[in-house]
Amino acid sequence: MPVDLAATADGWTLLLLAFVVGTCIGSFLNVCIYRLPADESVIHPGSRCPHCGKAIAWYDNVPLFSWMWLRARCRACHASIPVRYPLVEAAAGVLALLALVTFGATPMALVAFVFTAALLLITFVDFDHQFIPDEISLPGIVVGLAASFLTGAPTPREAVLGALVGGGALWLVAWSYMRATGVEGMGLGDVKLLAMIGAFLGWRAIPAVLIVASLTGSAVGLVLIVIQRGPAARRAIRTLGPTALVPFLRRASRRTELPFGPYLALGALMALYVPGLTLPWTP
Repeated sequence: MPVDLAATADGWTLLLLAFVVGTCIGSFLNVCIYRLPADESVIHPGSRCPHCGKAIAWYDNVPLFSWMWLRARCRACHASIPVRYPLVEAAAGVLALLALVTFGATPMALVAFVFTAALLLITFVDFDHQFIPDEISLPGIVVGLAASFLTGAPTPREAVLGALVGGGALWLVAWSYMRATGVEGMGLGDVKLLAMIGAFLGWRAIPAVLIVASLTGSAVGLVLIVIQRGPAARRAIRTLGPTALVPFLRRASRRTELPFGPYLALGALMALYVPGLTLPWTP
């Protein structure tokens, strides 16, 4: 149940602190998003411009404000700084606020923020590179299982079942598709990610996560097909209805790799903050 922290001055201070800390974590997530796919250390060397390699001074590395102050340009080489950087920082700040407002100043809020920050990192890496780093998902499974002993929600037993059910369900789908078509339709990164989600949320959340991910992923895929195929797809819809997109979808699926991780992350976020999405017999 959401906690009314805004009712007192101390509550407002705590909310502001949570947002500031969240944006700082978001700044570190930007480093991870850039370096993990390149197999670079996320600790050493310090922040530097990816274009000219010059080290970034601390006053040019303040979350949100530095990007605006520098007008989205590197101070040294004037190369453009993508808007993704402040967006990730702001998103991490909002996730910290959401965890605090929902769970209060409790261990559960910390666990929720760590979990959703990991999902944010995975989302951007998967969008950019179509893979999910094991450096996040595999330790994430361990952290999720350990967190269940701290919070009790889910219980350790439910967390273990969640990791097994989550990873097992997607592995079975991937294996079946491979056997039926001879083509790899889903990477093991998605399998490990759903195992991590199950460890944090428990097995009862897995159906909701898969349903949300499948529906949103399919919707985005159909929109992309209509945009890419242009007039031909739109004429087919007007003449025969939405089912006319099936041939386009089949052809596109053989050529286009759509990352599934971001949609699993969205499903996990909804399952965490909208408990009614989990199985109806959840206590």
